[in-house]
This record gives sequence, structure tokens and C-alpha cells, in this order.
Amino acid sequence: MSDILKIGKYEFNSRLIVGSGKYKDFQTTKDATLASGSELITVAIRRVNITNPNEENLLDYFKDTNVKLLPNSAGCFTAEEAITTFRLMREATGIDIIKLEVIGDAQKTLYPDVIETIKACEILKKDGFTIMAYTNDDPIIAKRLEDSGADAIMPLAAPIGSGLGIQNRYNIAFIKDAVKVPVIVDAGVGCASDATIAMELGAEAVLTNTAIACATNPIQMAEAMKYAVIAGRMGYKAGRIPKKPYATASSPIDGLIQF
Repeated sequence: MSDILKIGKYEFNSRLIVGSGKYKDFQTTKDATLASGSELITVAIRRVNITNPNEENLLDYFKDTNVKLLPNSAGCFTAEEAITTFRLMREATGIDIIKLEVIGDAQKTLYPDVIETIKACEILKKDGFTIMAYTNDDPIIAKRLEDSGADAIMPLAAPIGSGLGIQNRYNIAFIKDAVKVPVIVDAGVGCASDATIAMELGAEAVLTNTAIACATNPIQMAEAMKYAVIAGRMGYKAGRIPKKPYATASSPIDGLIQF
């Protein structure tokens, strides 16, 4: 049965989004992405070439695939920087689906500056972009971003690249209740089970980069993430049993033969 992920005007069959950073080369990036089944790969346009045809270009590696590039504004620290970066990128590539991130603390946590993110979101939406907004795990900010035009909310599970997994499951659930656009858990995923948990909480998708790129076997980890997201989504839709503080017999005792 079809289970399409809809982000603005775009539709995807896979609910796993991957990143392009930290790989040893573009070929490994492509191989891992294809193994993951993802149809969307995020790329830091201030750090990875997708606009200069005279240098090795990540776009060239995905021309023969169904994978779309999702430019992000990693390395931007103000709304103005992010807005300018995306406008120049769209002029050069024609891509209009973006991951908006404006970092507030570049030294330790890499946490987002949510005020600058909201400012950028409002302007970029007027420019016609489809916006996936990276933010902290705050349901109030998530709602503000939705009201500012975000087509998807991307709360962090834990600090970027930490591999700590989801640190506050309740906040992810609160964000799910607060907004109507897709919620995509982003940052801090460390292993396949983290992705499954995110999906079981009701997230529409998961984005992971470091957990795949820095694994001992990136291709195998990419495939593991693929099935983890599928399993988590199926489990969420199936509906888990309620938790109880006591045992319940798996087999009924009614009609049991008496001795």
C-alpha cells in the first residue's frame, strides 16, 4: 500500500532523508544514498560544490537516479546569510526545496538560532521556496515556524553529529500535536534503532547523516536505516499495545482443562 510523504508540492516514497557530509568521496556518498533507498539528500551549499560545473560536482553523481538534492544553509549564522545563500543557489540550479538552518552556537552545541530561522522562513516563503526548517525540540517554536510558512518542521533529536539519539521523546510528541505539517526528526540519530523510535513516535520522516557516513560500513548502515524507518512507520500505523505495570497472560485461562 502506498504511503507517500508529502512536503509542500513534493512527494516521496521513502521516509528516510540522508546527508552528504563526512563521506570519503562523492562515489561513496552515492552508493550509501542508493542503499538507503532515500530520494532526498541534503547538501551544505556553502561547503559542497553543486553550482560550479568546472569542479567535481555532487549533482553529476545523481543525474541518473531519482534522488533529489536538498540544499541546506549550514554555516549561516543570520537570516540574511541564509536568504542570500538560497537565492543565489536557486538562480544557479533551479532547486526550490530547501533545508533552512541558522546556527546560533557554532562552538559547542550547534543549536539553531530560532529567532533568525523564523525571520528567514517568512522571507523565503514569500520567495516561493518549499521550506524544511531545522529547529530545537520546542513545540512553541515549531508552531511559529509553521505559521511563518515552513512546509516541514525538523526538530533535533540531540546535538548534530552526537549520535545520542532522541533525548526528549515527549517533546517530539508535543511537536506532532502542535503542527499539521510533517515532522522530520533531524540531528543526533546514532543507530538504526534511534530511527525506528523516531518513527514509532509518529514522525513522518527521519534525516540522518553522521550515523551512516561515519559508520564502519556506511553502505550497510544506510540499508539498516532504510529498514529501521520502514519498521518504525509500520509499527506506528499498526498501533502499539498500551503499557501496563503488571503481567497479562498471553494465553487465556478461560476453559482451561482442570486436573
